[in-house]
Amino acid sequence: MSELPPLSRRAALATAAGLALPFIGAGRAAASDGMTGDMACAGAAPGAIIPLAGPPRKLTIAWNQNSICTAAVPVAKAKGFFARHNLDIDYVNFAGSTDQLLEALATGKADGAPGMALRWLKPLQQGFDVKLVAGLHAGCLYLLAPPKGAVTQLADLRGKIVGVTDMGGPDRNFFGIRLKKIGIDPESEVQWRQYPPDLLPIALQRGEVQAITGSDPYSYLQKRQFGLAEIDSSMHGDWAHVACCVIGLRGSLIREEPQVAVAVTRAILDAGAWLSCNPDEAGRIFQPYAPRATAEDIAAMIRLQGHHHQARGGTFRDEIVLYANALKDIGVFRPSFDTTRFAVRVTQDLFSA
Repeated sequence: MSELPPLSRRAALATAAGLALPFIGAGRAAASDGMTGDMACAGAAPGAIIPLAGPPRKLTIAWNQNSICTAAVPVAKAKGFFARHNLDIDYVNFAGSTDQLLEALATGKADGAPGMALRWLKPLQQGFDVKLVAGLHAGCLYLLAPPKGAVTQLADLRGKIVGVTDMGGPDRNFFGIRLKKIGIDPESEVQWRQYPPDLLPIALQRGEVQAITGSDPYSYLQKRQFGLAEIDSSMHGDWAHVACCVIGLRGSLIREEPQVAVAVTRAILDAGAWLSCNPDEAGRIFQPYAPRATAEDIAAMIRLQGHHHQARGGTFRDEIVLYANALKDIGVFRPSFDTTRFAVRVTQDLFSA
Protein backbone atom coordinates (compact mmCIF):
# COMPACT_ATOMS: atom_id res chain seq x y z
CA MET A 1 0.00 0.00 0.00
CA SER A 2 1.11 3.55 -0.63
CA GLU A 3 -0.83 6.79 -0.62
CA LEU A 4 -4.59 6.38 -0.68
CA PRO A 5 -7.16 8.65 -2.32
CA PRO A 6 -8.02 11.81 -0.38
CA LEU A 7 -11.12 10.21 1.21
CA SER A 8 -9.05 8.31 3.80
CA ARG A 9 -6.01 6.13 3.63
CA ARG A 10 -6.67 5.29 7.27
CA ALA A 11 -10.19 4.08 6.45
CA ALA A 12 -8.79 1.79 3.76
CA LEU A 13 -6.11 0.48 6.09
CA ALA A 14 -8.73 -0.11 8.77
CA THR A 15 -10.82 -2.09 6.30
CA ALA A 16 -7.84 -4.23 5.32
CA ALA A 17 -6.63 -4.80 8.86
CA GLY A 18 -9.95 -4.87 10.70
CA LEU A 19 -9.03 -1.80 12.74
CA ALA A 20 -10.47 1.63 13.45
CA LEU A 21 -7.92 4.41 13.23
CA PRO A 22 -8.21 8.13 13.91
CA PHE A 23 -7.51 10.94 11.50
CA ILE A 24 -5.33 13.48 13.25
CA GLY A 25 -5.64 17.08 12.13
CA ALA A 26 -2.90 19.67 11.95
CA GLY A 27 -1.91 21.22 15.23
CA ARG A 28 -2.66 18.10 17.29
CA ALA A 29 -0.43 15.33 18.50
CA ALA A 30 -1.63 11.83 17.68
CA ALA A 31 -2.31 9.53 20.58
CA SER A 32 -3.07 5.83 20.45
CA ASP A 33 -6.18 3.74 19.88
CA GLY A 34 -8.62 6.33 18.60
CA MET A 35 -7.70 9.25 20.84
CA THR A 36 -6.36 12.65 19.84
CA GLY A 37 -4.43 15.13 21.94
CA ASP A 38 -6.52 18.24 22.33
CA MET A 39 -3.58 20.31 23.54
CA ALA A 40 -1.64 21.34 20.48
CA CYS A 41 1.69 21.48 22.29
CA ALA A 42 1.29 18.31 24.37
CA GLY A 43 3.07 15.11 23.44
CA ALA A 44 1.26 11.88 22.63
CA ALA A 45 2.12 10.12 25.91
CA PRO A 46 -0.65 10.15 28.55
CA GLY A 47 -0.65 10.58 32.32
CA ALA A 48 1.11 12.71 34.88
CA ILE A 49 4.90 12.91 35.01
CA ILE A 50 6.37 10.95 37.91
CA PRO A 51 10.16 11.49 38.13
CA LEU A 52 12.27 8.38 38.48
CA ALA A 53 13.33 7.70 42.07
CA GLY A 54 16.94 7.86 43.24
CA PRO A 55 19.90 9.56 41.59
CA PRO A 56 19.48 10.72 37.98
CA ARG A 57 19.37 7.75 35.61
CA LYS A 58 22.15 8.02 33.04
CA LEU A 59 21.27 7.06 29.47
CA THR A 60 22.94 7.44 26.08
CA ILE A 61 21.02 8.60 23.02
CA ALA A 62 22.56 8.02 19.59
CA TRP A 63 21.54 10.53 16.96
CA ASN A 64 22.56 12.12 13.68
CA GLN A 65 23.13 15.72 14.70
CA ASN A 66 23.10 16.89 11.06
CA SER A 67 19.43 15.99 10.65
CA ILE A 68 16.71 18.48 11.57
CA CYS A 69 14.45 15.46 12.08
CA THR A 70 16.26 14.84 15.38
CA ALA A 71 15.70 18.34 16.77
CA ALA A 72 13.62 17.01 19.66
CA VAL A 73 16.73 15.37 21.17
CA PRO A 74 18.72 18.55 21.96
CA VAL A 75 15.49 20.40 22.76
CA ALA A 76 14.63 17.75 25.37
CA LYS A 77 17.86 18.50 27.22
CA ALA A 78 17.92 22.27 26.73
CA LYS A 79 14.32 22.78 27.88
CA GLY A 80 14.49 20.35 30.80
CA PHE A 81 12.24 17.60 29.46
CA PHE A 82 14.80 14.94 30.41
CA ALA A 83 15.52 16.55 33.77
CA ARG A 84 11.89 16.58 34.87
CA HIS A 85 11.94 12.78 34.55
CA ASN A 86 15.22 12.61 36.53
CA LEU A 87 17.18 11.54 33.46
CA ASP A 88 20.81 12.42 32.75
CA ILE A 89 21.31 12.05 29.00
CA ASP A 90 24.54 11.81 27.04
CA TYR A 91 24.56 12.10 23.25
CA VAL A 92 26.53 10.07 20.73
CA ASN A 93 26.68 11.54 17.23
CA PHE A 94 26.26 8.44 15.10
CA ALA A 95 27.03 8.61 11.39
CA GLY A 96 27.43 4.89 10.65
CA SER A 97 25.08 2.53 8.84
CA THR A 98 21.64 1.68 10.22
CA ASP A 99 22.80 -1.89 10.87
CA GLN A 100 25.63 -0.54 13.03
CA LEU A 101 23.25 1.76 14.90
CA LEU A 102 20.80 -1.05 15.63
CA GLU A 103 23.66 -3.27 16.77
CA ALA A 104 24.86 -0.49 19.10
CA LEU A 105 21.37 -0.32 20.60
CA ALA A 106 20.93 -4.07 20.83
CA THR A 107 24.27 -4.53 22.60
CA GLY A 108 23.77 -1.69 25.08
CA LYS A 109 26.31 0.74 23.63
CA ALA A 110 23.40 3.17 23.38
CA ASP A 111 19.98 3.10 25.01
CA GLY A 112 17.83 4.79 22.40
CA ALA A 113 17.83 6.69 19.14
CA PRO A 114 15.55 8.60 16.80
CA GLY A 115 15.54 7.57 13.16
CA MET A 116 13.52 7.34 9.95
CA ALA A 117 11.02 4.50 9.73
CA LEU A 118 11.90 3.81 6.11
CA ARG A 119 15.58 3.47 7.01
CA TRP A 120 15.04 1.17 10.00
CA LEU A 121 12.40 -1.32 8.93
CA LYS A 122 14.40 -3.49 6.53
CA PRO A 123 17.39 -3.87 8.91
CA LEU A 124 15.01 -4.68 11.79
CA GLN A 125 13.99 -7.76 9.83
CA GLN A 126 17.34 -9.25 10.93
CA GLY A 127 16.07 -9.60 14.49
CA PHE A 128 17.96 -6.91 16.42
CA ASP A 129 16.89 -6.61 20.07
CA VAL A 130 15.47 -3.14 19.42
CA LYS A 131 11.87 -1.95 19.71
CA LEU A 132 10.18 0.97 18.01
CA VAL A 133 8.15 2.70 20.71
CA ALA A 134 6.61 5.81 19.12
CA GLY A 135 6.30 7.93 16.01
CA LEU A 136 8.00 11.28 16.63
CA HIS A 137 6.78 13.37 13.70
CA ALA A 138 5.70 13.27 10.07
CA GLY A 139 7.05 14.79 6.92
CA CYS A 140 10.75 15.28 6.16
CA LEU A 141 11.43 13.92 2.64
CA TYR A 142 11.49 16.01 -0.53
CA LEU A 143 11.66 15.64 -4.32
CA LEU A 144 13.12 18.72 -6.02
CA ALA A 145 13.66 19.79 -9.63
CA PRO A 146 14.34 22.98 -11.61
CA PRO A 147 11.18 25.03 -12.16
CA LYS A 148 9.77 24.67 -15.68
CA GLY A 149 12.17 21.80 -16.29
CA ALA A 150 11.52 18.26 -17.53
CA VAL A 151 9.91 17.29 -14.21
CA THR A 152 7.04 19.38 -12.90
CA GLN A 153 4.97 16.57 -11.37
CA LEU A 154 5.58 13.08 -10.07
CA ALA A 155 4.30 11.44 -13.26
CA ASP A 156 7.05 13.17 -15.25
CA LEU A 157 9.65 10.89 -13.67
CA ARG A 158 8.88 8.02 -16.06
CA GLY A 159 12.03 7.54 -18.13
CA LYS A 160 14.00 10.09 -16.09
CA ILE A 161 17.06 9.92 -13.82
CA VAL A 162 16.73 10.87 -10.15
CA GLY A 163 19.68 11.75 -7.93
CA VAL A 164 19.75 10.30 -4.41
CA THR A 165 22.32 10.15 -1.61
CA ASP A 166 21.65 6.50 -0.73
CA MET A 167 20.27 3.79 -3.01
CA GLY A 168 18.57 2.16 -0.01
CA GLY A 169 17.69 5.39 1.77
CA PRO A 170 14.28 6.51 3.03
CA ASP A 171 13.85 9.16 0.32
CA ARG A 172 14.61 6.63 -2.44
CA ASN A 173 12.10 4.20 -0.94
CA PHE A 174 9.44 6.81 -0.22
CA PHE A 175 9.36 8.23 -3.73
CA GLY A 176 9.52 4.70 -5.09
CA ILE A 177 6.32 4.06 -3.11
CA ARG A 178 4.78 7.25 -4.48
CA LEU A 179 5.66 6.28 -8.07
CA LYS A 180 4.28 2.76 -7.68
CA LYS A 181 0.98 4.24 -6.53
CA ILE A 182 0.54 6.19 -9.77
CA GLY A 183 1.47 3.25 -11.96
CA ILE A 184 5.17 3.89 -12.57
CA ASP A 185 7.56 1.02 -11.81
CA PRO A 186 10.34 2.60 -9.74
CA GLU A 187 12.75 -0.18 -10.72
CA SER A 188 12.27 -0.44 -14.48
CA GLU A 189 10.85 2.95 -15.50
CA VAL A 190 13.03 5.30 -13.44
CA GLN A 191 16.80 5.40 -13.01
CA TRP A 192 18.32 6.27 -9.64
CA ARG A 193 21.86 7.63 -9.41
CA GLN A 194 23.80 8.13 -6.17
CA TYR A 195 25.72 11.33 -5.28
CA PRO A 196 27.05 12.97 -2.12
CA PRO A 197 24.43 15.44 -0.83
CA ASP A 198 26.42 18.54 -1.82
CA LEU A 199 26.74 17.33 -5.42
CA LEU A 200 23.07 16.64 -6.06
CA PRO A 201 22.20 20.17 -7.28
CA ILE A 202 25.40 20.22 -9.37
CA ALA A 203 24.25 17.00 -11.05
CA LEU A 204 20.97 18.78 -11.81
CA GLN A 205 22.77 21.73 -13.34
CA ARG A 206 24.87 19.42 -15.51
CA GLY A 207 21.81 17.54 -16.73
CA GLU A 208 23.02 14.25 -15.28
CA VAL A 209 19.73 13.92 -13.40
CA GLN A 210 16.35 15.56 -13.84
CA ALA A 211 15.30 15.57 -10.17
CA ILE A 212 16.85 15.01 -6.75
CA THR A 213 15.59 13.72 -3.41
CA GLY A 214 16.67 14.43 0.15
CA SER A 215 15.77 15.70 3.59
CA ASP A 216 16.51 18.78 5.68
CA PRO A 217 18.69 20.70 6.15
CA TYR A 218 20.07 19.89 2.68
CA SER A 219 16.78 20.01 0.78
CA TYR A 220 15.65 23.32 2.29
CA LEU A 221 18.98 25.02 1.66
CA GLN A 222 19.39 23.58 -1.85
CA LYS A 223 15.88 24.60 -2.81
CA ARG A 224 16.65 28.19 -1.87
CA GLN A 225 20.22 28.42 -3.15
CA PHE A 226 19.54 26.84 -6.54
CA GLY A 227 15.97 28.07 -7.02
CA LEU A 228 14.51 24.57 -7.12
CA ALA A 229 10.83 23.66 -7.09
CA GLU A 230 9.32 21.16 -4.67
CA ILE A 231 7.69 18.48 -6.82
CA ASP A 232 6.57 16.19 -4.02
CA SER A 233 7.18 15.54 -0.33
CA SER A 234 6.11 13.32 2.53
CA MET A 235 3.95 16.20 3.73
CA HIS A 236 1.60 15.77 0.76
CA GLY A 237 -1.82 14.21 1.27
CA ASP A 238 -2.41 11.71 4.03
CA TRP A 239 1.33 11.06 4.42
CA ALA A 240 1.34 14.28 6.46
CA HIS A 241 -0.39 12.23 9.18
CA VAL A 242 1.93 9.23 9.24
CA ALA A 243 5.10 9.26 11.35
CA CYS A 244 8.21 9.69 9.22
CA CYS A 245 10.63 9.51 12.15
CA VAL A 246 10.45 7.08 15.05
CA ILE A 247 11.96 6.46 18.48
CA GLY A 248 13.77 3.17 19.06
CA LEU A 249 14.99 1.71 22.38
CA ARG A 250 17.13 -1.29 23.24
CA GLY A 251 14.94 -4.23 24.14
CA SER A 252 16.75 -4.96 27.39
CA LEU A 253 15.95 -1.47 28.71
CA ILE A 254 12.24 -2.04 28.09
CA ARG A 255 12.27 -5.44 29.76
CA GLU A 256 14.47 -4.60 32.76
CA GLU A 257 13.59 -0.95 33.41
CA PRO A 258 10.19 -0.25 31.86
CA GLN A 259 9.70 2.96 33.85
CA VAL A 260 12.97 4.31 32.46
CA ALA A 261 11.89 3.38 28.93
CA VAL A 262 8.61 5.24 29.45
CA ALA A 263 10.40 8.28 30.88
CA VAL A 264 12.88 8.75 28.04
CA THR A 265 10.24 8.15 25.38
CA ARG A 266 7.85 10.62 26.94
CA ALA A 267 10.56 13.26 27.35
CA ILE A 268 11.41 13.08 23.63
CA LEU A 269 7.74 13.11 22.58
CA ASP A 270 7.01 16.09 24.80
CA ALA A 271 10.04 17.93 23.43
CA GLY A 272 8.89 17.19 19.88
CA ALA A 273 5.43 18.56 20.61
CA TRP A 274 6.93 21.62 22.28
CA LEU A 275 9.16 22.47 19.33
CA SER A 276 6.21 22.27 16.94
CA CYS A 277 4.70 25.22 18.84
CA ASN A 278 8.00 27.01 19.49
CA PRO A 279 9.95 26.70 16.23
CA ASP A 280 11.91 29.92 16.66
CA GLU A 281 13.40 28.95 20.02
CA ALA A 282 13.88 25.38 18.81
CA GLY A 283 15.79 26.75 15.84
CA ARG A 284 18.15 28.62 18.14
CA ILE A 285 18.71 25.48 20.24
CA PHE A 286 19.47 23.29 17.23
CA GLN A 287 21.52 25.80 15.23
CA PRO A 288 24.95 24.83 16.69
CA TYR A 289 24.43 21.34 15.25
CA ALA A 290 23.65 22.65 11.73
CA PRO A 291 26.25 25.37 11.09
CA ARG A 292 25.27 25.80 7.44
CA ALA A 293 21.81 26.96 8.45
CA THR A 294 20.73 29.95 10.49
CA ALA A 295 18.36 29.63 13.42
CA GLU A 296 15.72 31.26 11.23
CA ASP A 297 16.30 28.63 8.54
CA ILE A 298 15.88 25.82 11.06
CA ALA A 299 12.68 27.35 12.42
CA ALA A 300 11.33 27.50 8.86
CA MET A 301 12.20 23.83 8.31
CA ILE A 302 10.44 22.84 11.53
CA ARG A 303 7.32 24.69 10.40
CA LEU A 304 7.33 22.77 7.11
CA GLN A 305 7.65 19.37 8.79
CA GLY A 306 4.87 17.43 10.50
CA HIS A 307 5.75 17.90 14.15
CA HIS A 308 2.03 18.17 14.89
CA HIS A 309 1.76 14.39 14.41
CA GLN A 310 2.94 11.79 16.91
CA ALA A 311 1.81 8.19 17.30
CA ARG A 312 2.01 5.45 19.91
CA GLY A 313 0.35 2.17 20.79
CA GLY A 314 -2.00 0.63 18.24
CA THR A 315 -1.96 3.66 15.98
CA PHE A 316 1.82 3.55 15.74
CA ARG A 317 1.85 -0.19 15.11
CA ASP A 318 -0.63 0.26 12.26
CA GLU A 319 1.56 2.96 10.72
CA ILE A 320 4.45 0.47 10.73
CA VAL A 321 2.17 -2.05 8.98
CA LEU A 322 1.38 0.65 6.42
CA TYR A 323 5.06 1.29 5.74
CA ALA A 324 5.89 -2.41 5.60
CA ASN A 325 3.09 -3.04 3.10
CA ALA A 326 4.33 -0.14 0.98
CA LEU A 327 7.87 -1.53 1.07
CA LYS A 328 6.50 -4.90 0.02
CA ASP A 329 4.83 -3.21 -2.95
CA ILE A 330 8.19 -1.95 -4.23
CA GLY A 331 10.09 -5.18 -3.59
CA VAL A 332 11.99 -4.30 -0.41
CA PHE A 333 10.12 -7.07 1.42
CA ARG A 334 9.15 -10.32 -0.30
CA PRO A 335 5.51 -10.71 -1.43
CA SER A 336 4.74 -13.33 1.24
CA PHE A 337 6.10 -11.19 4.08
CA ASP A 338 3.66 -11.00 7.02
CA THR A 339 3.72 -7.26 7.72
CA THR A 340 1.27 -7.38 10.63
CA ARG A 341 3.30 -10.02 12.45
CA PHE A 342 6.45 -8.02 11.73
CA ALA A 343 4.95 -4.82 13.14
CA VAL A 344 3.87 -6.61 16.31
CA ARG A 345 7.40 -7.96 16.74
CA VAL A 346 9.30 -4.70 16.23
CA THR A 347 7.02 -2.30 18.13
CA GLN A 348 6.30 -1.95 21.84
CA ASP A 349 3.41 -0.11 23.48
CA LEU A 350 4.95 1.44 26.58
CA PHE A 351 1.87 3.32 27.70
CA SER A 352 -0.90 0.72 27.81
CA ALA A 353 -2.42 0.10 31.22
